[in-house]
Amino acid sequence: MMGKREKKRIKGDGRKPRLAVFRSNKHIYAQVIDDSDSTTITSCSTLEIEVKAKCEKTSNKVASKIVGEIIGTRLLEQDIKEIVFDRGQKSYHGRIKELAEGARLVGLNF
Repeated sequence: MMGKREKKRIKGDGRKPRLAVFRSNKHIYAQVIDDSDSTTITSCSTLEIEVKAKCEKTSNKVASKIVGEIIGTRLLEQDIKEIVFDRGQKSYHGRIKELAEGARLVGLNF
């Protein structure tokens, strides 16, 4: 688990924004945040029609990997190739790991 001290160290800026991931029991959400401006650059989740069309369930590793690939392609379209990965207090395992692997698959570095 990540405590409050480590949480404060994870910051993104214009060159390396922060990819924040939230996982619930049914869905997974990812948004890319520029902490210097406090703005969201782009986001993706399993609630989107594009993701639901590619997978049957939204609470599995396949759906998480699809979300990672989509968020990665959206960032590459905006010429952002490096990010800081913020997994919240969840461990780097299962659906969180699959989302990261999907983003790395399209060419993001973190």
